[in-house]
Amino acid sequence: MRFLVRDRLLGIGDDYWIEDEHGRKVFLVDGKAMRLRDTFELKDAHGRVLIDIHQKMFALRDTMVIERDGEGLATIKRKRLSLLRNHYRVSLVDGTVLDVSGKILDREFAVEYDGELLAVISRRLLTVRETYGVDVVREDADPTLLIAVAVCVIHLAEREREDD
Repeated sequence: MRFLVRDRLLGIGDDYWIEDEHGRKVFLVDGKAMRLRDTFELKDAHGRVLIDIHQKMFALRDTMVIERDGEGLATIKRKRLSLLRNHYRVSLVDGTVLDVSGKILDREFAVEYDGELLAVISRRLLTVRETYGVDVVREDADPTLLIAVAVCVIHLAEREREDD
């Protein structure tokens, strides 16, 4: 299952659509500006909030939290010892840990669980500028969660680049 994401050009507060491979608008990433912490909502095409994403306020390292229906779903933070490539750890509330690694800022990375590929995020095969694809590889994977993970790690990597 492939989704096409038009890159945010201006930063937090921007809204952008995620389309399926047929060009239909499937999800809206709604950036909430003027908040104390970075906040996004992932909505369906009818405007219903599917996932809330926000920055954890009091954390030693930048951490994003993903919630569904007000319940915690996952936390995302950069791995401590990742010298060559960007590595992020996604800790789900059920104890499952997903690994995100690759060239985040180039939109070339993968999401894996226990060495098994769940999704590939890439702009390499697309001809539309400022667009990247989210290919959900496993059929039993949750596409909304994987899209939320992609949004979070890109946001964290961009913040880290700005702080350098």
